[in-house]
Amino acid sequence: MKRSTGLLLALLGLVAIVAGCSRPVARCTAPEDNPKHHYLRGMELFEDGRPEEASSKFDRALYCDERYGPAHGGMAMVSAERAKSGEEGYRRVDVGRAFDHLKLSWKYADTEEDEFAYHLASMRVYTALKTKGWLGETEDGFKDAMKLKVDERSLIYYDGKEAAPYFMGVAYLEAREFQKARDRFGEVLNMKRDSRWHEPADRGWKRVDKIVRAMAGITLGGVGKEIALRESVSRGDMAALLIDELKIDKLFAGRIPVKSEIEKVRAGFIPADILDYKFKEEILAMMKWGVRGLEPVYDETTQAYLFKPEDVLTRKEFALVLEDVLVKLTGDEAIYKAYFGQERSPFPDVPATVSWYNAVMNVVTRNLMEAELSGEFRPDEPVDGADSILAIRVLKQRINTY
Repeated sequence: MKRSTGLLLALLGLVAIVAGCSRPVARCTAPEDNPKHHYLRGMELFEDGRPEEASSKFDRALYCDERYGPAHGGMAMVSAERAKSGEEGYRRVDVGRAFDHLKLSWKYADTEEDEFAYHLASMRVYTALKTKGWLGETEDGFKDAMKLKVDERSLIYYDGKEAAPYFMGVAYLEAREFQKARDRFGEVLNMKRDSRWHEPADRGWKRVDKIVRAMAGITLGGVGKEIALRESVSRGDMAALLIDELKIDKLFAGRIPVKSEIEKVRAGFIPADILDYKFKEEILAMMKWGVRGLEPVYDETTQAYLFKPEDVLTRKEFALVLEDVLVKLTGDEAIYKAYFGQERSPFPDVPATVSWYNAVMNVVTRNLMEAELSGEFRPDEPVDGADSILAIRVLKQRINTY
């Protein structure tokens, strides 16, 4: 009897050991309530700029299966995103969580497809956090991802291996390695035209190419080099860029022959929101010359005229700036009315009746700004940093002809 009892206990112990080494019993049993589904939706939300909503989907995936590696990679990306905008104390916590989840993503990578998801998550986490040696770590992740022999049909979110060179291109762009970024984006374009990464890689390639052309075509100061890399430019930054690159204050002053008259030109007042602003003097210089598109605006809340230096400058406002600078430098005020009275606009999104239509026509016909291939001018979108540098380069050429 004792022998039988001992044998039974041994068998039960063996079962317990085997059970402990296996995956836990599934918590989610509905067909659509599974880790892969929640991971895929989480990645889509993350790519759509909704990391907190993505986090809830990754949480659900891990609730269904805490050993599902790709979901840990997703949580690592969410934690890295939080760390980018958090205060120092919170940042340290989020950085730690990001790397903890990365370790689990690698630990629970059961297939080469899971390994691919891990390497892509690692690349994206290092690119977001930019910890010491981050670019080298990202390059290692890229190389490891490309060595894998994956079944692309089983890559739940990334669809194809071309996702790896795409995110390597993003990393090189962040590292200001423009030629390498252009090469990686080009690699994606040469891999598969039906890839989900083809369109963003095409945008990335064009943006990098534009940045390279902008930075090669003009001797940039510190402000210009930083702005060339941005997807949008603030009003305060544009004031600094024009002063730094065009020396507008000197150029405009040079159009007034009498020194005593120059000394009379002053900004009428100092807006309250630039009193401690880093480019206060540059803004006052622009105000002094009354450059359209960069004038103070009335603020209903404070009931005062403010410059709003952190507001993003739109393309139509930049068109007004360029037109006004051109007129002031040439003295040809006919430019202001060159396209008045036109009944039809060549741009589907710029009616001929709007107050800034003439400025848009002037900058496009003079190759200072470009419309899309579709013909749209995109007047309300932010002016791109590289676009602004290219416009200033052409404007400089125009100035030299007068």
